Amino acid sequence: MKTVIVIPTYNEQENIGRLLNRIFSLGIADLEVIVVDDSSPDGTANLVRQSSPQEKIHLLERSTKSGLGSAYIAGFKKALEIGADYIFEMDADLSHDPDDIPRLLSAASNADLAIGSRRISGGQIIGWGWNRKMMSRGAMWLSRLALGLKTQDVTSGFRCYRRSVLSSLNLEAIKSNGYAFQEELLFLIEKGGYNVKEVPVTFVDRRVGQSKLSPQDILEFFFIIYKLKKYGH
Repeated sequence: MKTVIVIPTYNEQENIGRLLNRIFSLGIADLEVIVVDDSSPDGTANLVRQSSPQEKIHLLERSTKSGLGSAYIAGFKKALEIGADYIFEMDADLSHDPDDIPRLLSAASNADLAIGSRRISGGQIIGWGWNRKMMSRGAMWLSRLALGLKTQDVTSGFRCYRRSVLSSLNLEAIKSNGYAFQEELLFLIEKGGYNVKEVPVTFVDRRVGQSKLSPQDILEFFFIIYKLKKYGH
């Protein structure tokens, strides 16, 4: 059973090498990584090219900074192409603990999607101020209420999908391109009747580099709630 981890990057030169080392030190059989880099000016792609084991690392270089959602879609399509049975998404900044990968993989063996959840018992967030925590909780509460989502952590970017889930969706139809991508994809998966399982994880705010969250991402998140509520897609 092949496992492929998709990691979007933009200016993650200080983190990506350590992340790749930790992932491959887990010793998971038949594991490969796809890094989708949006032409990082800091040389992230060069560092990926120098990382080992090269035969298990795929680098997709895009000419412009094209957004998180489209990066994941490009990575998912590549993962399906190379025969992945389980497909992960995770951040490049070490906010998602690579040691949790086996736990999500185990959960996905009995579910269609396993989510590393900060919002269930045992999950937590370290490094956010009270204002960001309150904003996040409010946005998540609104999203779950408006869209009827059962999942607690709507925006978690630490996920493990079964191949059958992603191959059944029209990925090209997903137009949200920031953090709203997570909410839109989850909505489609729950609407499709797939089984989602949440696994408690500890999210640690990035220690190196800059956050990619922008005011445009926040506006898009609420627009996608409106669009999905009104049109259902």
